[in-house]
Amino acid sequence: MVWSVLNGGDMNMRWRRFFLLSILIPALVPAFAQMKRIDPKLFIMANSGDAKSQYQLGQAYALGDGVVQDFAQAAAWYLKAADQGMAQAQFELGLLFHLGQGVEQSDARAASLYSKAAEQGVGEAQLNLGVLYDKGQGVSQDYALAASWYRKAALQGVAEAQFNLGLLYERGQGVPQDYSQAADLYRRAAELGNSSAQFNLGLLYDNGQGVKRDYAQAAVWYNKAADQGLARAQYNLGSMYSMGQGVPISYSDAFFWLDLAAKNWSGAGQEQAANARDSVAARLTPSELAQAHERASKWIAERQK
Repeated sequence: MVWSVLNGGDMNMRWRRFFLLSILIPALVPAFAQMKRIDPKLFIMANSGDAKSQYQLGQAYALGDGVVQDFAQAAAWYLKAADQGMAQAQFELGLLFHLGQGVEQSDARAASLYSKAAEQGVGEAQLNLGVLYDKGQGVSQDYALAASWYRKAALQGVAEAQFNLGLLYERGQGVPQDYSQAADLYRRAAELGNSSAQFNLGLLYDNGQGVKRDYAQAAVWYNKAADQGLARAQYNLGSMYSMGQGVPISYSDAFFWLDLAAKNWSGAGQEQAANARDSVAARLTPSELAQAHERASKWIAERQK
């Protein structure tokens, strides 16, 4: 991650680039969530060499679905299916090596498996292989190859790949620097709900890079990211409300978003957000301040359900 801040007073600062690469990690279902017994025939089929059954057993052990969750067993079954050329099993096994779950962590093994799945068109594998080339993990760093794999996944609608490719265009790494291309890619990912892309698209509108400067549009995209809990977006949106940039000036709204940013952040960002929030608080009546506190508490409670 790389952060840089515009020069200026506290209320004129905006948190800038969100350079955090995204990889795809499928959400695992807790073992107790859908526990059911596995059909014994699945074991028979898997042991007889049926790749689909082997993959399904790998999934069952990875999710704890019908069996006790066991990543080592998941890896063993994925391997059997992967050796038969099943692309999704290659991706899942690569992910276990990437994360070091059930196997010894190895970015090189992950890259090899992602590559096999990516060549067969698995978008998630194309994305994660791009990340390894982008970061130089398990392979020699190569931004051009990262961009190539991101592009393949992006064309399949993988939001994280669209976001990562946008970052490369914004930074001019592996591709010519092109803020307009970055904006287009961020927009695609943002419309799919990627909060990092929503934030970066907001920044481009905020700074007039690749798009015409438009504070109202910046506020729209910050709001989408902020509502997903992204502290940097909450901070920038709160700052806009405090100054009336792109939105009507509202110290209550400014306090609300800055308070959330202060609570969601850590380190220097947390302190900056808290200072900005406290500055805004001085402009509110006790009643307005109490309402803003209550609104923030309700927002947090609703998202913790």
